Amino acid sequence: MMIRSNSEELIRKSIARFVDNELIPKAQEIDEKGEFPVEMLQEIAKMGVFGIRYPKNKGGAGGNNTLYCILCEELSRGLVSVAAITAMQCLMGTNFLFHFGTDEMRETYFLPAMRGEKIACFCLTEPEAGSDLGAVSTSATKTEDGYVINGMKTWVTNGPVADFYTVLCQTDPAKKFRGLNFFFVPRDTPGLSVSKPFQTVGTRTTMLSEIAFTDVHIPAEYRLGKEGQGLSNLLSILSEIRSMTAALAIGLQRAALDDSIRYARERTQFGKPISKYQLIQAKIANMAVNLEASKLMTYKATRMIDNGISCMTEASMAKYFATEAACKAADEATRIFGAYGYSMEYTAQRYYRDSRFLLNGGGTHEVLQTNIARWVGL
Repeated sequence: MMIRSNSEELIRKSIARFVDNELIPKAQEIDEKGEFPVEMLQEIAKMGVFGIRYPKNKGGAGGNNTLYCILCEELSRGLVSVAAITAMQCLMGTNFLFHFGTDEMRETYFLPAMRGEKIACFCLTEPEAGSDLGAVSTSATKTEDGYVINGMKTWVTNGPVADFYTVLCQTDPAKKFRGLNFFFVPRDTPGLSVSKPFQTVGTRTTMLSEIAFTDVHIPAEYRLGKEGQGLSNLLSILSEIRSMTAALAIGLQRAALDDSIRYARERTQFGKPISKYQLIQAKIANMAVNLEASKLMTYKATRMIDNGISCMTEASMAKYFATEAACKAADEATRIFGAYGYSMEYTAQRYYRDSRFLLNGGGTHEVLQTNIARWVGL
């Protein structure tokens, strides 16, 4: 049995109420419009949850990684794209600014981001550098008073709408991984340009784009962290990123399962609800089992993180299992819905489209499987 604290139950009930009353009724409209959901994010910001991982005396909400993942799970149950934007705001887009930025930077950018007044962004992937961070070619060349950044990032979540960017750059190619550093770049910095949003299959309100840097000059204090520690700083939150992605997958699984059960009870064929047929029951049973396993694996990892215990293996397994289970649940939902699973008027098609978004964040499954095999002794 999973033991939950009062704070966990309180945050879950609070977010679940918001999802049921505000997000789910508008989810189809938000998805169909395919625009950045400004009004919905403003409502989320009013709850003070963007700072859920950060201490209260620094402008946060004083929570931990478990509470953060509960937030992501519940929002994902309503709409994955809204949950993904929130996840970016709470973790990747603001983490290094909070820990390594100056007081002035935190006052001007971090605190407004916690209030939902500024949008955060994380630039990691490049056209030729995804899983292989050693191939990062976006350069940050040191000058007398700072750095000059040149290069391109792609598949940048929130890229088209962000007010500031956390950017991984190479400062010394000869040092390879030890030359990697993160830098803070405000949106209005000369030389920074943003492509039009990508047209994607799913999570259509999660704006994704390319970001180009052409002789972008930034002051020395905009380097986030000590020189050469970019990779180690990324690894310090990688378990959080992977457990968060698993939490998003749990939310999608829950939505797919709930809607499948509801539809199976309502849909009648050959004189009785399809829920009475064993093959339908088997599909729903498998979805329920995978969901429960995903919860156990994910929240085991989050509690390890909260207790300062290294859990790269556990978080990687949770991310791999939960997101594969989400894809399977979405597929089964379309099958249970039958022809209606092919209709844009029903939710099953959205779950199927949105599930693909989860596969690559936090590491592709091919890379994760290779790493897990190595960690267990191969």
